[in-house]
Order: sequence, then C-alpha cells, then structure tokens
Amino acid sequence: MAIAIIPARGGSKRIPRKNIQLFHGKPIIAYSIEAAIGSGLFSRVIVSTDDAEIAQIAEKFGAEVPFLRSQENSDDFATTSSVLIEVIELLELRKEEFKTVCCIYPTSPLIDSKDIQNANELFINSNFDTVISCVGYSFPIQRSFHINKKNIVTLNHPEAINQRSQDLSKNFHDAGAMYFLNVQQFKTSKSIWSGKIGAYELSELKVQDIDTPDDWKIAELKYSILHP
Repeated sequence: MAIAIIPARGGSKRIPRKNIQLFHGKPIIAYSIEAAIGSGLFSRVIVSTDDAEIAQIAEKFGAEVPFLRSQENSDDFATTSSVLIEVIELLELRKEEFKTVCCIYPTSPLIDSKDIQNANELFINSNFDTVISCVGYSFPIQRSFHINKKNIVTLNHPEAINQRSQDLSKNFHDAGAMYFLNVQQFKTSKSIWSGKIGAYELSELKVQDIDTPDDWKIAELKYSILHP
C-alpha cells in the first residue's frame, strides 16, 4: 500500500502564500494533488500543512488533511524529512500501515500522473529504497569555476578544461519535484538520501525552482509549452 504526502506550509517568504497562488487559473498545489490522484497509485493523498486556508483548498481538490502540522515543523528550519516522519508516525498511531510514501512538492505543476507512475515503476522494479526525481545540468559542471572576493577566478576542475564537452560525463541534480520512499528504510535513517537510491530523470521543461516572481513566469511559460 502506498500513500502520497504533499508538504505545504503557509509561511513562504519570497513568494507570499506561494503554495496557493493561482497558476494558470488554479492554485498551484492543485496540480500536485490532481497528478497524485490521477496516477491511481495511492490509497490516500495527504497534504501536510499548518495553514487552514491551504487545508481548505487542498480538500477542495481532493486531498485529505487529517491533521494540521505541528508548530515544530512549521518554521523555516523544518526539513522535508521531519515533516514526512511526523505524518508517518501520526498515521501509525492510528494503526494505519503502508510500505511506500511518495512525497510530491506543492509547487510541481510541470510533472503529471505519468511521471509519477513511471517513477513508481522504477522504484518497484529495481528494488530501490528511494527514487528521486532529477534533471541533468544544462552545461557541463566540469567547466565551472568560483570567484573569490577579489574577483579572481579559480577553475573547479582544471584537469577537464581542455576536454571536449561531449567527452565530459553528464551530471544531475535533485529536481525538487517528488521522491518515492521505502517507509521502513526511511524511518530508520530519517533521511531521503539513504539506502539504495535510484533516479527518475525529468526533462528541463518539467523542472523549475519557483522562488522568485521571475521563476513563476518561467514555470508558467514551460507549462504553456507542455500544454499548448
């Protein structure tokens, strides 16, 4: 049995009320809820929030909010792992058992039910403890450098500077969209980054950090391209 958990606190700073701002006419969290429900994989789709308005909107779009998040997990320092552990433990106190949790972020309107299904298939068929969504860097990180306070450049990978770009290995980073987790492994480690980890690659069109108004505009543009 699997459940989905969407962590959505109310205190976003850089874009106030970000998790329920309208994105192409709907609260942005609605896309994550609908993708989770549409995948057909989960017995429950739960939103973890400390905010009554977010809870109301989440329930309107078909999610459950069986309890509000604790104060401890509602500040700027709360981690995704601690929020997920809180939900898992509260459900277990109610004698609810499940083997898999899928965490889907509330500002992930570019992924869809098929992405969730594909990531789940990878999780199950490859016997991973964790599957993360990822995206490739658009430019080789072996070409990166840092700049000190005196504006002096130092190469991070000087040994690669004369290699052709096509000969350099591709690197990836967390897409910040979703994770599939083996509950027992996760409860033991209390970390998403533990056990046997696999990666579900997303295209750049399906990945966008949304931390500024400009990020929001880019995400809406990508959505328009994906859904002409």
